[in-house]
Amino acid sequence: MTHPFLDLAPLTAARFASIEDRVARLLGTEQDVVIMQGEALLPLEGAIRATAGPGTTALNVITGPYGQTFGDWLRDCGATVIDLAVPFHTAVTAAQVRDAFAAHPGIDFVSLVHAEAATGNTNPVAAVGEVAREHGALFYLDAVASVGAEPVLPDAWGVDLCVIGAQKAMGGPAGVSAVSVSERAWARMAANPAAPRRSYLSLLDWKERWTDGGRRALPHAPAQLEMLALEACVERIEAEGPETVMDRHRAAAAATRAGALALGGGLEPYVREARDAAPVATTLRAPAGVAASDLVARALAADPALALAAGGGALAKEMIRVNHYGAQATRGTVLAALTSLATALTAHGVTVRLEAALEAAEAAWR
Repeated sequence: MTHPFLDLAPLTAARFASIEDRVARLLGTEQDVVIMQGEALLPLEGAIRATAGPGTTALNVITGPYGQTFGDWLRDCGATVIDLAVPFHTAVTAAQVRDAFAAHPGIDFVSLVHAEAATGNTNPVAAVGEVAREHGALFYLDAVASVGAEPVLPDAWGVDLCVIGAQKAMGGPAGVSAVSVSERAWARMAANPAAPRRSYLSLLDWKERWTDGGRRALPHAPAQLEMLALEACVERIEAEGPETVMDRHRAAAAATRAGALALGGGLEPYVREARDAAPVATTLRAPAGVAASDLVARALAADPALALAAGGGALAKEMIRVNHYGAQATRGTVLAALTSLATALTAHGVTVRLEAALEAAEAAWR
């Protein structure tokens, strides 16, 4: 008996290359795009280890937990790291980045997260990229959460290493990811004696065995199901239209924010300024005296399908996250989340205005 997931014809090199080309078109890039056979942490770590080492001075922007992780990797590679940490309820500014270069003229690497789904903020990549280009620094970007929810334009923004994943706004699986690589980044890797070789982390292996060979022979058996799922994600975005997909995400974020503000009871957006809020997910601050994790647990107990999560670590006490990305970037997702939060807050003795919240969300969506 055949099975649609198991009995598949082998994925050819030509099909693999065509999927890379479609990802490149989605990003509007002429850089090489390498699809990695694993979750986005694979190219995120691989790109840092390939381009950073002793002698690298890295400006690592921290607006959430992933920025902290990148700093750890950079230090492990032997780089000198200048952490630029800003409060998680805001975003970095180009002026802060320019001040860091003024204080540390030797910076030659900048790492930044575009949208921090964990904290709900988004950073001004184009403006940061302009500063990085002014100083000739290599620019590394985590666009895993943002791709599909807001513009991601590596070439226009001067991004040398742009990592994306399929599992957030693209609406796909977590087991496949990609990175666009500039010629400057390839040159930095080639000059780095510590760059991973003969390793699953190695981007240079992919370049030498795949890209430079004309993409005619795959270096190993591809993750076939994940590759087909990635192809389907891109097809779906192409069919709906990238701008339409991004509009859905922007509408979901605006509706969630407006609804939370109208709901009252002390619930408020965690990211204070709307301009700094990511369209992929909205974070909310729980009312004083009410643990965010308790509210989320109560809401999920009533409906496990809700797009809600509590913040990670210490943020579990204060942060609620509404994950309106991918197929969940809908009006129904937002209204269901607001309704469930209203019910959970009422159970905690907090007075809320559900009808006003739903009306505000509907108005913001329109």
